[in-house]
Amino acid sequence: QVQLVESGGGLVQAGGSLRLSCLASGSISSVNDMGWYRQAPGRQRELVAIITRADNTNYADSVKGRFTISRNNAKNTVYLQMNSLKPEDTAVYYCNYYHYALGRDYWGQGTQVTVSS
Repeated sequence: QVQLVESGGGLVQAGGSLRLSCLASGSISSVNDMGWYRQAPGRQRELVAIITRADNTNYADSVKGRFTISRNNAKNTVYLQMNSLKPEDTAVYYCNYYHYALGRDYWGQGTQVTVSS
């Protein structure tokens, strides 16, 4: 089992910034992909950003140029720096961990991000 704990969500005005963190613990592996997804009310969960085991990154078109994903393997932590936030970024943000050896995903409990106009 892998446990994921997100932090850093909150309420911010449009144009502001937030930094999300996700700490992984338990049966973690050095070979993993980590990412952030979000789900707004009435909408499906969508990919925001992912960072692979090779440190390649991929972003949703809606956040390119505004969000940056990074990781600190020594701390088993992935970050999402969110700048120039918009009201449409309001959602619950979930951390995702793909464990290659176990062949499965793990999810955090989610952290609320609310952007006011």
